Parts: sequence; C-alpha cells; structure tokens
Amino acid sequence: MGTLRSCVILAGGAGRRIGSEKAFLEFFGSTMIERTFEIVGEVVDEVVVVARDEEQQARLRDLVPGAKLACDSVQGFGPVAGLAAGMVEAKGERALAVGCDLPFLNPEVLDLLFDLADGYDAAIPTGEGGLVEPLHAVYRADSMAHACEKALEAGQRRIRAPLEELWVKNVSLELLRPFDPELLSLFNLNTEDDLSEAGQIYSRLRSGGEGPSRRCRPPGRRSKSPQEIL
Repeated sequence: MGTLRSCVILAGGAGRRIGSEKAFLEFFGSTMIERTFEIVGEVVDEVVVVARDEEQQARLRDLVPGAKLACDSVQGFGPVAGLAAGMVEAKGERALAVGCDLPFLNPEVLDLLFDLADGYDAAIPTGEGGLVEPLHAVYRADSMAHACEKALEAGQRRIRAPLEELWVKNVSLELLRPFDPELLSLFNLNTEDDLSEAGQIYSRLRSGGEGPSRRCRPPGRRSKSPQEIL
C-alpha cells in the first residue's frame, strides 16, 4: 500500500431516528462498528475510532481490538469535533473518514479514493448538484485536523465548514461504478426503513451468488488503476 494509511471511524452517532446507537446496530451477525472496522482494515494500516464520550468509548473498546480510541474534542459539535479528534491521532499522511452507518463499504472504492487523493487535501465523492459525501472520503490528515479545529473555534458545526479550507478533489460518482455499479457503498442507515432496505439488499446480494460477502462488486474483478478509469 506504500505510505501509511489511516482511517478515522466516527462512532458517536446517537441514532435517534433509527432507535439505537449506530455503532451497536446489529447487521447480519455483527455490530456496525465491527463490520466497519473489519472492512476498512482491508485497505488501511491503522484505525482510529472516535466515540462521543468516555462512557461510549469503554463500550466500544472490546469490539475494535487494536484500534486507537479517541473522544470528540468538543461535545455537541458532531462530525466536525469527531474528525478533529480523530485526524490528530492518525499517524498516516492520509486518512479515510467514515461513519459506522455504511453497511456496504467497498474496499476497492476506498482504495480508489486514496489513489485519487494524491496531490489534494481531500478526495470526496460528489454527486449531482454538488452533493458531497464527506464521511466517505479521504483526507490529508494534518490539513483536515487544522481545518476542523478552525471550524470549531469559529463555532461552526456544519461538516462543509472545514471543507472550505481544503483543496478538494471532487470525485464523480461515475468513477466509483466500475467497482460498485449500484453505488451501494454510499447507502447509509438513518431510519428503521433504511435498516430494513439494507437487509433486503444484503439478502439479494447473497442469493445472487456473492455469499455473505461484505463488499459489493462482482467476484473476481481486479482493482483498476485511476489511469484505467479516467
């Protein structure tokens, strides 16, 4: 993988609309934090898991053996505080940032984002109308840490605030489709309906011959370089 890669997993979501903390949601035999930790472990060298407070951190510890644990730097500032804490702890020059509400993370898509981040402060999937996916993105860790700290100092809770300080590579969703034709890697869990739909998708993928695979790509497809895709 070349230079050290890190991942910051934000685990602090209370999940009020879904009725449970997202990190501890059960999804086909494992919690979402375990599932996320396992998948990102295929593409990074270290994982930092950010809890919202020390009480949640203690409950997470046994589920992510070997991960570095941190807590939100400021309470009540959501992902910006979580990223500020996590990016400071990351040892890698670049760090993937994800929530723990993405049941179909795809290692090949994550590899691609690391490749496309070269030369930029961030590589962020971007859809129609400029809709960005900042919690499924790769950042230069020190630049993002500084940008998040600056946003916190200004009282900014919006995740877009630190992005305004970065040189961002907006990654077309079409570049993800060779590895993830349905863009399922961006499907997230916010409501009970989302959880039900995710279960149906998982069952469909499994019945279609992918078995209990945690990734969403045709079996046997090799990774393509960015040059092959562009």
